[in-house]
Amino acid sequence: MSSSKILVICTQPPLSVHQFLHPCAPLPFFTLNLLKRKTLRMEEPIDLIPYDADALRESEYPMLRDETYLDHTGTTLYAQSALTSFMNEMSSNLFGNPHSDSRSSRLSTERVDEIRKQTLAFFRADPEHFDLVFVMNATAAIKLVLEGLTHPPVSDSPGKTFKGPGLWVGYHLESHTSVVGLRELADAGQHCFMSDSEVEAWIRPNPARDKTDRCPGQTSNTFQVGLFAYPGQSNMTGRRLPLHWPGRLRQSQYASHQRVFTLLDAAALAPTASLDYFRDPDGAPDFTAVSFYKIFGFPDLGGLIVRKGSAQALVQRPYFGGGTVEMVTCSDHPWHSRNPSRIHEILEDGTVPFHSILALGCALTTHKQLYTSQEHVSHHTTRLTAHLYQSLSSLRHHNGVKMCEICQDPSAEYGDSTTQGSIVAFNIRSDEGRWLRLSHVEEAANEHRIHLRTGSVCNPGGLAKLLQLEEWELFQNYTAGVRCGCRSVLVGHKPSGIIRVSLGAMSTLSDVEHFVGFVHHLFGAGAFPPLAPPSNSPAPQHLHVHTLMIYPIHGAAAYTIPVQQSWHLTSTGLQWDRQWCLLNLQTGSILDRDYAPRLLLLQPMVDAVHGILRISVHHSLRRRNPKLRQSMAVPLHDPGRDVQTPKGNLYQCQATSLGKLDGLEGGTGLLRLFHSPDLVAYFTAALGVPCTLARF
Repeated sequence: MSSSKILVICTQPPLSVHQFLHPCAPLPFFTLNLLKRKTLRMEEPIDLIPYDADALRESEYPMLRDETYLDHTGTTLYAQSALTSFMNEMSSNLFGNPHSDSRSSRLSTERVDEIRKQTLAFFRADPEHFDLVFVMNATAAIKLVLEGLTHPPVSDSPGKTFKGPGLWVGYHLESHTSVVGLRELADAGQHCFMSDSEVEAWIRPNPARDKTDRCPGQTSNTFQVGLFAYPGQSNMTGRRLPLHWPGRLRQSQYASHQRVFTLLDAAALAPTASLDYFRDPDGAPDFTAVSFYKIFGFPDLGGLIVRKGSAQALVQRPYFGGGTVEMVTCSDHPWHSRNPSRIHEILEDGTVPFHSILALGCALTTHKQLYTSQEHVSHHTTRLTAHLYQSLSSLRHHNGVKMCEICQDPSAEYGDSTTQGSIVAFNIRSDEGRWLRLSHVEEAANEHRIHLRTGSVCNPGGLAKLLQLEEWELFQNYTAGVRCGCRSVLVGHKPSGIIRVSLGAMSTLSDVEHFVGFVHHLFGAGAFPPLAPPSNSPAPQHLHVHTLMIYPIHGAAAYTIPVQQSWHLTSTGLQWDRQWCLLNLQTGSILDRDYAPRLLLLQPMVDAVHGILRISVHHSLRRRNPKLRQSMAVPLHDPGRDVQTPKGNLYQCQATSLGKLDGLEGGTGLLRLFHSPDLVAYFTAALGVPCTLARF
């Protein structure tokens, strides 16, 4: 019988740390069967002696006593030895500003240069082919690339082949918001690659053919420079994305591909991965963003690893400061000469954070002493994460309902470090199948001294993909109060975020088992928090209405009736409810949220006193289109009715008979359309669909 058909019930005691972390140690029957399953294909590296994380915890991480830290993707923890080493170096040496020639300044310059080389060696990036630029964090590294690519060379020399305006940006769906934000300056078009297969289809090695040598989303006939950015690892699920794309793109024979640079966001990947992607300079990314505090816990510093063969794209930015220039004249005829030397000296504006760089050197040395190599860290975290995944997956309520719904990508396999990192993302269900609010989990975790992350974790595309949230549902969640980092709102039948547990170099089996026990005992066996807190007060004898809301425009946002204001109740319901809609001028159908999700960003306001329906748009739409008016107004009452006509220049509607009206019950009806060009332009610009306001 195959192992995939065996139902295993665990009656064994918990594994010891030695049993779990040492491949040659005898394991209980339960664990051996788990490791044979496809989802737990474990790697057994040759001649790799595991380190003892429990022993390290005692000496290096005293802050973890009585704490369970499971947010290493946010930041890992700093070792005491690194702090001690840093304090010793600072107290025994005199370090001056590197932009000088004093003895103390020269010492700072020498140490910064040494640590730069040491850091490149950590990433196995040959200094002959790569340089390292120190920045604040990975986001700052990404912004630095964008700043350089928006001001590329314009001369006719061989090394400066780009001419004309236009930046194209492509990014992967599972990117962090720091990468997604690149699209805002993509004046030649932008495209979100919805899957790995779409990226593979785009990066094709065949020769260009007529009208095919274009990038997806490209809005101009050509573009000056392009950037394809993606994460090495999803910071939401831990799925590891292919690292061969930069090399494939560089080898492509398409002319448009030759103008596209690659940016790898390695912030989530680097802390627990074996770093082999710089061994081949021809296959490496042009630019790689990292955050050192995610790898070492300290210092708060980031870096941009630049492939020297691609550096010319960044060094033409107009801004200069500090040591990035050799000479500057200040007059009505400005002139300056840039520092033509090393790449990092051109891109590091002002004084480098040399104290933080000194701390990085101490962290690098300590990391090697404690963990030997990233291969050791990768092996350790891979085994722990596989055990965590299997343990959470096996939790059941008394009636057999799964307790945890794991957000696992089909292409990722726990136990395989090439496809899955040290993250488990999930949501919790009750025995009745309803979702647990994330705020309940976080509150309970804090009470039990467990540190984790909940919400959208700054990965909007990945969240929508995993939770199968349509665009209109995202807008619905937003109008209901869901924000990035929001944990207390539950809209409809789908969760609005996830629970993320991530492991690091110093995580232990005890951390995993403690957390699994926490989930099982707190949220299993009928201990599920109710939707509303119980009340000891007797049931009320009378009910009262807390809030009244109407939806004047079909599919748009609601209007909340002011407190203490009376409102008419008609034969069809509350007055002014669902009296208007938006009509697609191309198809003649009524717009709904599926076709035009931005409908939810239309904000109607009923001014019953003055007889006006005022329609405004969410501020995000006006920021994208500054020429969009702040609001438009139409009369509440039909023309010709025996009511007072409001004063002012309001748009009027005309009756239009439609034989077939999609979106209206009954299929046919009479709509009164607003034909004003101003209204048509307003709603078309706001929604991105040719449309106008209509009245039932």
